[in-house]
Amino acid sequence: MKKTNWLLLTLGIILFSFDTSWAQLDSQHAVGGRFGSATGFSYRYTLADDRAVEGILSIQSNSKSRRFRLVGLYQYHRPLAENFTWFYGFGGSVGSFRYKSEVIQTTNSDGSVTTRRTDPKSELALSIDGIVGVEYNIPTTPLSVSLDVKPYFDFLQESSIRLIDPFGLTIRYKF
Repeated sequence: MKKTNWLLLTLGIILFSFDTSWAQLDSQHAVGGRFGSATGFSYRYTLADDRAVEGILSIQSNSKSRRFRLVGLYQYHRPLAENFTWFYGFGGSVGSFRYKSEVIQTTNSDGSVTTRRTDPKSELALSIDGIVGVEYNIPTTPLSVSLDVKPYFDFLQESSIRLIDPFGLTIRYKF
């Protein structure tokens, strides 16, 4: 356990000691698509060379539910290598969570079938979000590609932390 703590501390010191004088964000605006468990649109506005705000409008759907979210994130960008940066940030989201209607059929012991239908219902979605990822700025083009994980804590539906399902790949056009 002590080795793990020392390794994390050393890694943190190394990552935060990079020279932050070169500009990581070379454009004021970036718009694109985010693909993953929640698919949607992304818009990033640069505040300074190493800070930005990002808005994500996402839709997530499966056979039992549909989620619509508007996410706002404040991000810090750090250089990693030539044309690569890593970023981290925090924010929140608001949206709606809708349970779809469902037909459940069960076979009884006498061979008869019982059919039950659930009604759809909607709830407000409210969460605290975080983000950590890497971004590659494609040289000689106004495009960038990023891979991130965006864990969040839901307040209203299940009151749970989601760490696994919010992976995303974002492709942005910078202008």
